[in-house]
Parts: sequence; C-alpha cells; structure tokens
Amino acid sequence: MRDEIKEYEAVAKAAEKFVKSVAEGNSEYARTLFTEDAVLFGILDGSVERGSIEQFYRNVDSVGAGEGFKARIDVLAVEETVAVVRVLEEKWGGRIDFTDFLLLLKLNGEWKCVAKAYNQNSNTIKG
Repeated sequence: MRDEIKEYEAVAKAAEKFVKSVAEGNSEYARTLFTEDAVLFGILDGSVERGSIEQFYRNVDSVGAGEGFKARIDVLAVEETVAVVRVLEEKWGGRIDFTDFLLLLKLNGEWKCVAKAYNQNSNTIKG
C-alpha cells in the first residue's frame, strides 16, 4: 500500500544524509543513515565492489565530490516499512556519474538504509 506523502518527505530527508556526505567528502552524515550491517553492491571503474558499507565510507572520505558535483533524490516507493530511493549523481570526484539505489527500512520509527546498489555511467569508466 502506498504510504502518505509525509512519509515520502521523511524518506527524502533521510536520503539527504547520503548526498551531504558525498557532496562534502565526509562519511559522517551517511553513517547516521546506514545500519551497521548495511551492504554495498556495484561496479566502480570495471571492478566489482560488494560487501560492507564501510567501502562506501572509505570512498567518500578519500575522494571529495569535486567541481560541478550535482545530485538529485527521487523517492521511488514507500510501502509502510520499506522504501526505495534513487540518487542521481553527476561529476563525483570531478568525473563519475552514478545512479544509486538505496533500500531503506523503517526501524524503531526511523528510516535507515540497509543496502546500496549503484551503476557507474559507462561513459565515465576509466579504461
């Protein structure tokens, strides 16, 4: 069942922590969004990344967003205790465009991210 618009707004606000971390090159904000056991899946410059969300934190902390970084949050679905968010990123680290999918659960009344999967746009992959 589709949830109320106020829940979509709450999910978007939670996802802003992800974008703020990426934009500032500081994982501090994202660490309040993701659960400790959250997982990561994607392919970065042709190499598969999978496992702990700690890899995402290391990437964010080691590579600043760069000049011209932009992001957009789209809340795709909210179904009572689960939500799916798409985050579009342009020019991360000055060169990479990503599409991130965040899977959130409402745990103890708070939206928390349990998984992140992403696609790196093929025209931004280093050969």
